[in-house]
Amino acid sequence: MSRIGKKPVTIPSGVTADIANGVLSVKGPKGSLSLTLRDEISYTLEADTITVKPANATKAARAFWGMQRTLVDNLVTGVTQGYTKVLEITGVGYRANSQGKNLKLQLGYSHDVDFVIPEGIEIKTPDNTTVEISGIDKQKVGQVAAEIRRWRKPEPYKGKGIKYRGEFVFRKEGKKK
Repeated sequence: MSRIGKKPVTIPSGVTADIANGVLSVKGPKGSLSLTLRDEISYTLEADTITVKPANATKAARAFWGMQRTLVDNLVTGVTQGYTKVLEITGVGYRANSQGKNLKLQLGYSHDVDFVIPEGIEIKTPDNTTVEISGIDKQKVGQVAAEIRRWRKPEPYKGKGIKYRGEFVFRKEGKKK
């Protein structure tokens, strides 16, 4: 039994959900999102809750149960609050600047890195060492953050690079004489 899957997803006021043709559509104050529904799972839409249960007793249905409930919850949270990831840049001369639909990164390469901001994502740079990525789709926000971080992962000796806020970088001791 999935402990997560048993919990119903509550729909707050101001959010509407609709199930049609195997697609769950959720609309809220920040926008609308949709999810293609799995055949192994049955979805029940009531007045203010969505209940997710396995449609049959197969192993695949039990495996998808908790994940599908979490995906439905992510839709509801995305259209009400949205998601934000914060990246911190550490290093001498490393900086970021958002200019319209591009994020310009200076990461110690011989050239600047121009990252094109995808549709549905908003990137702010409150200062030149902080990048705030926000949007309503949790997967897309995380993917954009991972792509930006991939340009210069934090290294273990000086800690230079791009890291998530709150991420612990294991530091190594340098050379000894």
